[in-house]
Amino acid sequence: MKRESRQEFDEWDEEESGFSVRTVLAVLAAILCVLGLCAVLYFLIFRGEKEEPEKAEEVQAIADTEEEVVDKEELDYEDPQSTENLTSDETGAETAVSKILISEHAAETDEVTLGIDVSRFQGTIDWKAVADAGIDFAMIRVGYRTQSSGEIVEDSNARYNMQEASANGIKIGAYFFSTAVSEAEAVEEAQWAADIISQYPITYPVAYNCEGFENPENRLYSLTKTERTDCAIAFLNEIYKQGYTPLFYASKNEMEEDLKWETSRIDKSFKIWVSQYPAAPYPQTATSSYSGTHAMWQYTNNGTVAGVPKPVDANVAYFGYESSAQAQNQEAPEETEADVEALMKFQEVEETVTSKDVTNLRDMPSQGSDSTVLRTLTNGETATRTGISDSGWSRLLIDGERYYAVSNYLTTDLSYQTQVKEPDDGLKTKFTKVSENVTPKIEVNLRKLPSVTNPDAVVVATVTAGEVFVRTGINTDYGWSRVEYNGQTLYCVSSYLNVVE
Repeated sequence: MKRESRQEFDEWDEEESGFSVRTVLAVLAAILCVLGLCAVLYFLIFRGEKEEPEKAEEVQAIADTEEEVVDKEELDYEDPQSTENLTSDETGAETAVSKILISEHAAETDEVTLGIDVSRFQGTIDWKAVADAGIDFAMIRVGYRTQSSGEIVEDSNARYNMQEASANGIKIGAYFFSTAVSEAEAVEEAQWAADIISQYPITYPVAYNCEGFENPENRLYSLTKTERTDCAIAFLNEIYKQGYTPLFYASKNEMEEDLKWETSRIDKSFKIWVSQYPAAPYPQTATSSYSGTHAMWQYTNNGTVAGVPKPVDANVAYFGYESSAQAQNQEAPEETEADVEALMKFQEVEETVTSKDVTNLRDMPSQGSDSTVLRTLTNGETATRTGISDSGWSRLLIDGERYYAVSNYLTTDLSYQTQVKEPDDGLKTKFTKVSENVTPKIEVNLRKLPSVTNPDAVVVATVTAGEVFVRTGINTDYGWSRVEYNGQTLYCVSSYLNVVE
């Protein structure tokens, strides 16, 4: 009995002892769990105030990449907040005007200003007249890279336009027409442009312009949208480093929804200049239909402005400047004249010419009121022709001075004799001047006029073979000769004469 009781007690004691130890361990584990949960809640609550959680859209985009292969360009198109388009310390939603790269060389205002953009294709511009028309600014093409060879070429009127526009109180910006196929080439273009404009008061932005890249003959044709965008950004970043406000130019259709450019990358750091032409131009149409943020709007390419001889692009900028900037290079540029050949393509030649009669020599290839006759060239006088345009003009040099003349009035035949205007015989007979001795083959009638039907063409004399007289002109169209006989100017049929050596 006692043994049994002791055994039962021992068994109970072991059970009681085991329960007590287990209870303590359980309580300790519970406390630790509670403390761990509190730590997690603390981290989530207070850490979450400092760091923004992922957007639902971002999460979804990432999930999609795990389910199927998504084209990179398509991903960027769908999600402008993808990491490809973000910096380490901001999201796409945080992009602000203050983030746009703007040069500090001039004080920018929120004033709406009106401007034009020009190149050599506008010809010689009267910038005083442009200023009087109320134009605030001009975006001037400084150069371009050729679409096939890749050569950088200065716009032939760039310096003249910058010189004269600024001299007449018009604030100026600039643009470069790019065909860069690499970021290195784009940087090269920006540095080249910055060097050209450094001596001028560039107040408005310096723009990157790239068009025609879908033309198979263009060296840009093989580039992807991303590669083109990389080139644009490289150019714009370099322009900013050079001390100017960068500006990206493209059409609405190219930029909308990142169609041809990764605009969602570009507009986070750079001003946008959009071209979009409504049926009714500004101000009848108050704003562009482009949905993206833009600082400048080119609203027509067919504007008419006093002083500009050709149609011109017109722009409205949603900013202005209190004053003009100072040129970065304080060395004054050389005085520059307008390129009077800007609207023409001249084939280079080097040949001696004379006038067929008397030819006016002008200061520019135009017969309009904008040109001046500087001198004349007569038959027998010579000049050096250095160029011929497909529009009918010749560039001449005489004593080191440059002149322009109508090509049809000139000839390389230095023996050419001026055609003498003859009496109107109803046939509009014209003679080429010659000087040679002739005699009749048998017999020939010499008449007052080169005609056998005109009653006034009376026979003055009949000359027979062997009698020699001088022929001063020949008409090959109607077969007549002009001759001098006994002090008179008379006419006869050419086929009746022989030349006397």
